[in-house]
Formats: sequence, C-alpha cells, structure tokens
Amino acid sequence: MMFPLIAVDIGNNRSKFGWFAGEVGDRLPVPERTVALANGDELEGLAKWLGDAPAGLRWWIGSVNRPAATRLIEWLRDHRPDDPITLLAAGDLPLRVALPRPDMVGIDRLLDAAAANRLREPGRPAVVVDVGTAITVDLVSADGAFQGGAILPGIAMSAQALHTFTDLLPLIDVSELDCPPPALGKDTVAAMQSGLFWGTLGAIRELVDRLAAGTSAGAEVFLTGGAGSVVADLLGPAARHVPHLTLAGIALAAHRVLRPVL
Repeated sequence: MMFPLIAVDIGNNRSKFGWFAGEVGDRLPVPERTVALANGDELEGLAKWLGDAPAGLRWWIGSVNRPAATRLIEWLRDHRPDDPITLLAAGDLPLRVALPRPDMVGIDRLLDAAAANRLREPGRPAVVVDVGTAITVDLVSADGAFQGGAILPGIAMSAQALHTFTDLLPLIDVSELDCPPPALGKDTVAAMQSGLFWGTLGAIRELVDRLAAGTSAGAEVFLTGGAGSVVADLLGPAARHVPHLTLAGIALAAHRVLRPVL
C-alpha cells in the first residue's frame, strides 16, 4: 500500500484522525499518531497536526455524520487539493456482513468488526463494544461475519434526555463513563450520576452476556471508544480495550481497496 495515509473516523460529536505509515501485515495496524477534534471546531488544528506533510496524502474516511464529512472534504479540497480522498462504504471493507442491507449499517460498527477480526482467535466469535455518543454492542461470528447487535444511548445522551423530558431534573455534565460514582445517591445529582453510570454499564454487560451466550464457542470481548478502558476494567479480565479499533479498521479497508491495483 502507498503510505503514509490518514484514517478519519467521523463520529456524531468529534472526528478522530490517525497517521499510518507502516505496511499492513497480519497484525492489527496501529497509528503512529492521532488527534481528535470536536466536529464544530475550526480545522486549523488539523493543519497544525499535519505540520509540513507533503502533498498527495491519501485520506480514507469512515463517517456517520454527513455534515461533518462534507465540511472536512471541502476543507481538504481548499487546503490540500492534491490529496486523494475516499469516503468508505460497506462494500470497501474486508468483512462479510450477514445482514440483508449491509449499506444500512453504521460504517463505524463495520470498521470495528473488521478490525476485531484481526484480533480474535481463529474459530472464536467476538463481541465488539464501541462506547461513544451512541453505544453499540455487536457480534462477529466464529467465521468472521458481522451478525448485527444493539444500539443504545450513550451516557451524555441519556443525561440530556433526563433533563429535556422532565421538569425539575438538571442537566448534569457527564460526557463520558470516566469515573464510577457511588451507587447510592444522596441527592438528586448524585442519584442521576449513579443511574446513568451503573445503568449504562449494566446494559452493556447484559448485552455482552446475551450475545456471547448465543455462540457455540466462548466469545472474546473488545471495547473501544472514549470510555472503553473504564468499561473494560469493570467488565472483568475477559474484556480487552483497543483504543484505536475504528481507525485500524479504516487502514485495513484502505489496504483492501488499494491492494488489487498496486
């Protein structure tokens, strides 16, 4: 593959960029450096991160936020017109999707599954959890096919819903699952923090257990996303945190697309 390449994971609230400079072998590719920017931020921060990178960088984008993707592409065309840009679709990924409409599945979920296929032991299924604005819990079969899964609100989204749909509950600042609060809340805010945190963790644990129980072999569990490390610790030693799973999946998709023509 031609390197370096920039993998871009555009989520609902922020975009993550990874610089990949090494060849893709049998192991999961790891970015040499990364940066995350809020989707509403100016993209000068991206220019600083790129530094004096030469023209002709290849950009590979996986996006679940169409306006943010459009904004980035327009910026690249204005500031780096010689850089090729690819907006990934389900058919670009090295992944079989055992669903009627692969094109209707969030590309982030498929990218995570493609990367998990490089990590799981042969013949073992995997449950992949992405803890972001929305939380996804998905199953990859023992033969490496994406089977589907579940989507639930992230903790910040749930906090917003409690405030929006009630009269007296405040909007609390809890953007990520980053610190376990006491289960017993002694006031309204503490009670909300407890419910949001432990309720979300309980939902993730239940879904992981149910998806794994439907497999013939013990499933491996991989977590990514902003609070993936915290959740992995609380789920126990069988759960493994992989910080840049989605970016790695993008690098694998780029390798699959480019390999036939190089």
